[in-house]
Amino acid sequence: MSDERAVDVALLRKFSPLAGMKKENLVALARKVSISQLPANRLLFKEGDKDKRTYWLIAGLVELREGERTVAMIRAGSPEARNPLAAQSPRRLSARAVDPIEYLAIDSELLDMMITWDQTGTYEVSELKAQFEGSGGEDWMTTLLQTQAFHRIPPANIQAIFMRMQRVLCRSGETVIQQGAEGDFFYAIVSGKCVVTRETPMNRGGLKLAELGVGDTFGEEALISEAKRNATVSMLTDGVLMRLNKQDFRELMNEPLVQWINYPEAREVVTRGGRWLDVRLPSEHQNLAIEGSLNIPLYFIRLKLSTLDRALKYVVYCDTGRRSSAAAFILVERGFDAYVLRGGLDSAERDVRRSS
Repeated sequence: MSDERAVDVALLRKFSPLAGMKKENLVALARKVSISQLPANRLLFKEGDKDKRTYWLIAGLVELREGERTVAMIRAGSPEARNPLAAQSPRRLSARAVDPIEYLAIDSELLDMMITWDQTGTYEVSELKAQFEGSGGEDWMTTLLQTQAFHRIPPANIQAIFMRMQRVLCRSGETVIQQGAEGDFFYAIVSGKCVVTRETPMNRGGLKLAELGVGDTFGEEALISEAKRNATVSMLTDGVLMRLNKQDFRELMNEPLVQWINYPEAREVVTRGGRWLDVRLPSEHQNLAIEGSLNIPLYFIRLKLSTLDRALKYVVYCDTGRRSSAAAFILVERGFDAYVLRGGLDSAERDVRRSS
């Protein structure tokens, strides 16, 4: 593939079902997709593929094949080209570029979620612009809508989340969350940057854990686990945050996202290639743990995301479910497939090992 080009709303309106979407939503979508190119005689996708992408032909000619049989020839600009190319999953057909082609590809889950949002929302995205004016609100909303977490949240909940969030102006150096304080809000960054630090006995000044930018979220752990804040979050620059209070967060975001499973179901997930993930402290893990489990303490989970395999399913556990549900939320929000073991270690006696 060669260089990609930007997409405008006029182009998106040529295709179904995009043509029926509100302009504001198409503008937001156009910023997240691009036009790609493919040389002649190359496959765009093949029969049996399970990729979650939706394709439209912009220029050139595509042959659709089932096995060795040609099913259709689709020319850009034709009535047939208004619709996605062989959109079923897994693919029932192969698509081959007869000429050099240009095409548009959109993540299928994002597309479905955006269309659902467009059709079920009782207000226009433009109504939010005044609230977020000058703060990059449209980009922020689209960024959140693209996350795996929002794919699992009912559209009515998404609508309520955006309406109930409060806008907060912050100055560089300002502390948003203080380690050791009670949890009160869940935050999303609209503009600016934040730094996450954690005070330890060896580092009273605070160990830097992460930098966060537009579209990033924080503050969920304490709200889910009913624990004290485990880190401090401060502004690196001037910025704008959106915050959701504890009760709204738990009802609208946490409950739809966190998937609880019992011990037999968890063992089945692990037997089929999943992994146990213990989010307690290392000392707890060394004393008592499920055999073969990976140990990443809850406070360390964000730093270790890159070490986890997105192709695996994780069964997260702790003693009670509080820490594990907070960890599972973080994982799911960032695109991992994670479950919480109901009943914690007490329910998993069969696989538990104890230190000798």
